[in-house]
Amino acid sequence: MAPMAADPWRRRLDGSDQGVRPMRRFWRSLPAPPRCKLCLRPFAGPGGAVMRMIGLGPWEKNPKYCRGCYQSIDRHRGGAEVELSMLFADVRGSTGIAERMSPRAFTDLLNRFYAVASRELVAREAVVDKFVGDEVVGLFIPGMAGIDHARIAIDGARALLRATGHGTDGEPWIPIGAGVHTGVAFVGSIGGEGEYDVTDFTALGDAVNTTARLASAAGPGEVLVSVQAVTAAGTDTPDLERRTIELRGRTEPVEVVTIRT
Repeated sequence: MAPMAADPWRRRLDGSDQGVRPMRRFWRSLPAPPRCKLCLRPFAGPGGAVMRMIGLGPWEKNPKYCRGCYQSIDRHRGGAEVELSMLFADVRGSTGIAERMSPRAFTDLLNRFYAVASRELVAREAVVDKFVGDEVVGLFIPGMAGIDHARIAIDGARALLRATGHGTDGEPWIPIGAGVHTGVAFVGSIGGEGEYDVTDFTALGDAVNTTARLASAAGPGEVLVSVQAVTAAGTDTPDLERRTIELRGRTEPVEVVTIRT
């Protein structure tokens, strides 16, 4: 199966394909979540019923995608290197939280976190890349989130802190820390072929790893934003704490701005 050439992928990802964002806005206007993680076609409610009737319901091989999007990325494997912004958010102290709860109650808590995170990220045109254990990953791709992807990613991190109860008089209902970074990554359709053929749309590269490390280093109620993201966002941060931190697995330290609620 031949991969799609980089140029069509690049047009889709960098915003030069003008059809992507309007279609996502249209599908997002129809009820109801959950949705295809790429095009935002609804899988539930009246909109979901219509999608199933026209053959665009969840794809059996991977229900994160509608059949239309999955078949497209399965046919046209490949991608392109583009600058984007990424948001990783981790539950802090999840091992201790799980120890104090029944498995069912802990699962319900994480499901609530996933639902809230998805709502905040999708509202800002992010691709909800994955849920990994107690972590959520959002990709703010120019072709979907727009040229202000860095500012939007930072705003999404702030919104996620508020939505989980940070900055209120009481304790958050789930403690999280987050990292936001802007950099170049390979974005596209990735997977193998053969008997165990699995295809996914994701981002890979050092910038992705840096964002994950920032989230791991953030304390409860903190967002660590790289100076690259701050610069790309054009955000004025004279009153915010700046520091240089060492990240596990990286030889060079990273300068960050710390955002708290």
